[in-house]
Amino acid sequence: MPTELNYLKNPNFPNRYISPKILENFLQENLGDYISEIGTSYLGKSIYMLSLGIGKTKVLAWSQMHGNESNATHAMLDLLESFKTQKHLQEELFTKISLDFIFMLNPDGSEKWTRRNALDIDMNRDYQKLSSKEFPILKNIAEKGSYDYALNLHEQRTIFTSNGEHPATLSFLAPAENVEREITETRKKAMAVISKIFENLRDLIPNQIARYSDEFYPTSTGDNFTKMGLPTILYEGGHFSNDYYREGTRKFYTIALYEGLKAISELHGSTVNWEKYLEIPENQESHYDIIYRNVKLNTDFECVLDVAVQFKEEIKDGEDEISFVPIVMEVGDCGKKKGWKEIDCTGKFFKSESKFPKLDAPQNFEIVDYP
Repeated sequence: MPTELNYLKNPNFPNRYISPKILENFLQENLGDYISEIGTSYLGKSIYMLSLGIGKTKVLAWSQMHGNESNATHAMLDLLESFKTQKHLQEELFTKISLDFIFMLNPDGSEKWTRRNALDIDMNRDYQKLSSKEFPILKNIAEKGSYDYALNLHEQRTIFTSNGEHPATLSFLAPAENVEREITETRKKAMAVISKIFENLRDLIPNQIARYSDEFYPTSTGDNFTKMGLPTILYEGGHFSNDYYREGTRKFYTIALYEGLKAISELHGSTVNWEKYLEIPENQESHYDIIYRNVKLNTDFECVLDVAVQFKEEIKDGEDEISFVPIVMEVGDCGKKKGWKEIDCTGKFFKSESKFPKLDAPQNFEIVDYP
């Protein structure tokens, strides 16, 4: 059946970028009775956990382990906003589950809009070394909290599709717990939750839900939480057509968060219909943001090629929203890839101070009509 949640956006967070300080102020002013400071980052920023519900099924979730992945933080804030006019859904959910939600595990990276923390450590690969200051906070809570489920909330790049044509707006994974990728009882519990999410969202965003690769990563969070017997559901928010600020993704991520929590409240650890998880198509790495086709360079020999461009996201000092810098990712024959935007440059002029597009550098050319 389709979702029953009527989505409402939290108006206090209009942008994709979320300032850690603004988030902190909002949490203290609006959710002060439900939050606790669970630690601080390397640069001394507070990390907060929101605790809601009285149910027996305990869920641990966390957002912005990677600082430039804000959709999950938005999703929790938007879900609470949506509940303001749908109190019955909130009451029904939180009488069955207890949720501990860690906001912005990586506030230093979030402030700078970077994947890694202030020491350039990828926290999602820090399970064994525990080199960061922040990740041990999560690991300690997970190990001592007697949780029944975990939600590992992330975002993925625009390169992924569900079928080579449609963007993978949402992708999910029940992580493997060994190299053999065995489908264990712990994984089945996660798969059953994902199957319910897929069933209730597939008609809302047809052909835009995918399944992430279940390759085993011995240093990653989800794989190791699963290995210790904690069913872990990985969320990945991805591209939505013509929507680089991810407003559409934000909406459907929020609905998926609700549907995941609702499924957990109904399943109570059951693995019923787990096999439907295998019907979800796998992510395909098929797209660039822009491909310029049939570009004729200003060389002394005939040179016609494709140029693929991908947007790099950054936050500039003093601004409250991210900017997009086009970076040249491939030059040559891009026939096996597609672009979310494709520009046929046949009969056009390659205008640049250099003769060639520079790989891995900001786009240094324009395509214009011949003078």
